[in-house]
Amino acid sequence: MLLTFATGFGLGGGLILAIGAQNAFVLGQGLRRSYPVMVAFVCAFCDAILIAAGVAGLGTLVASYPLLTQIAAWGGAAFLIWYGFGALRRLFETESLSESDVKQADWKAILSTTLAVTLLNPHVYLDTVVMLGGIGGQFPADERLTFALGAMTASFVWFFTIALGAAWLAPYVARPITWKIIDGITCAVMWLVAYKLLAPEIAILINS
Repeated sequence: MLLTFATGFGLGGGLILAIGAQNAFVLGQGLRRSYPVMVAFVCAFCDAILIAAGVAGLGTLVASYPLLTQIAAWGGAAFLIWYGFGALRRLFETESLSESDVKQADWKAILSTTLAVTLLNPHVYLDTVVMLGGIGGQFPADERLTFALGAMTASFVWFFTIALGAAWLAPYVARPITWKIIDGITCAVMWLVAYKLLAPEIAILINS
């Protein structure tokens, strides 16, 4: 059982370590000290639900309906492009970290954006539902839960580490130039992920 848990933890951690839209958003919220615990918990909790669904067999069902992945790709890319424009706009504004900025943050807006970054990104489903679900489904029935718990634990450890770690570093990087760099990287990551989502779909349209 311990080996199965470690396998789930290692595979889950390996998949979420890659720099992507979700990680960039969590890092940015942590550096802004804008509800980092809530953001980390929502991301990890969503991952846990999707991992559980994937191991339970949803991954096989999703893989059998290509239309679902196409809809998710276009919808997710549209959101990421829009969010990237927001980060690009902030590049031309003066932004610094202050207690008033943190207090004025709307937790409801941050919660909805966190859910959007998580659930509108098809890569999240590919990593959790399809890949981890497919791998977990190969284990004996009595070990699948242990595998899923290992992957879920990796998600919680990762998101809370980057969110709280970034919040701890915030006072040391509270300068306008730092935020411009962060927003520039965020914009680039969002648009790069959107491009990766749309490129295969556009190629299909061109060749059809």
